[in-house]
Amino acid sequence: MPLICLLSLRSSDEAGEERFRQTQQAERMATENGIIFDSVKNYYGKELQRTEDCKVQSCPKSKIPSQKHVMEALEMVHEQVSTRHYGCGLVIPEKLGGMHVLDLGSGSGRDCFALSKLVGQNGFVTGMDMTDEQLKVARDYVDYHTEKFGYSTPNVKFIQGYIEKLTEAGIPEDSQDIIVSNCVICLCPDKKSVLKEAYKVLKVGGELYFSDMYADRKVPESVYHDEVLWGEGLSGALYWKELYSLAKEIGFSQPRLVMASPMLVDQEDFRQKLGGIKYASVTYRLFKLPKVRQPARHVVYQGGIIGFPDCLRFDHQNVLKTSEVVSVDDEFSTILSSSRFADEFDFQPISKQDDCCCFTEAVEVDPFQYFAEKQDKGEILI
Repeated sequence: MPLICLLSLRSSDEAGEERFRQTQQAERMATENGIIFDSVKNYYGKELQRTEDCKVQSCPKSKIPSQKHVMEALEMVHEQVSTRHYGCGLVIPEKLGGMHVLDLGSGSGRDCFALSKLVGQNGFVTGMDMTDEQLKVARDYVDYHTEKFGYSTPNVKFIQGYIEKLTEAGIPEDSQDIIVSNCVICLCPDKKSVLKEAYKVLKVGGELYFSDMYADRKVPESVYHDEVLWGEGLSGALYWKELYSLAKEIGFSQPRLVMASPMLVDQEDFRQKLGGIKYASVTYRLFKLPKVRQPARHVVYQGGIIGFPDCLRFDHQNVLKTSEVVSVDDEFSTILSSSRFADEFDFQPISKQDDCCCFTEAVEVDPFQYFAEKQDKGEILI
């Protein structure tokens, strides 16, 4: 047989074997992911009945809103909904009026109902969850909150689906102003797919504002199949550095740390299995930016956002005081001008005389080092 034919056959065989290996790998991953999904459904649908049933708790301060209107919205949520809330942070960003918001892993609906109050009758909130029991609680109280908030029609709905498959669940691409999630992505086996889908359904200028559990190192695969550790978010927690690389790969702006606090793992058997891994509850904000970036500019916050008349604490690096001129880099300039915040700022070009002006560029921040330094100084975590 001619050599070229032999090489062609060998190449064809190798390609076939590679496709077979890829198929097997995909089937194994699908099986493993299915096992994890079933485990999480059981844990949050049947094992946990109250907030206090969670074995790992975040610092209480990380869940307390500092704005009166947010606190009032949370207090209006029905007790039967609030007592089955299992989040590790607070995922209510600023300037919500009229926004379309999607909550990934909405559970019993506590955050969704508070958000539905804050977006107003002209806004809309969609909650997505895969757990029947949690969805039933949320759906049972839609009419209650519609009446409580004085709305003529509901501005919130709950759909069943996997947050790794938002478009398959019926969420249109480029449809959401804001996506929130409260300690849910750590329960997902395929975090890259979650972020890719979030990017798809966000509008240009839209924001992913989410709180999640992070580890100070990569979690070993040896604890992946521990149902309790996974259900508590410990086995599936992302190493914090990996979020930055995933965000860059998908196309998001660099993650901006808003809040960080330690997660308390008190159970000795948990600590032994995890081998000294430390955990944190961290809130980040990421944006889907236009392809054409704006230049570095001076910006002036006008003080018009409800609850923030004196300053806007955008992230741990940037506290924008009302009427104060601040120089920002090209990414932050683009975030502010392309998002819902655009009409809350004046934008001024940086002149040649300002060439020496300084601005803070977003950098990777180790959340564990961040709150350790805050604790050492006796400062309150933001």
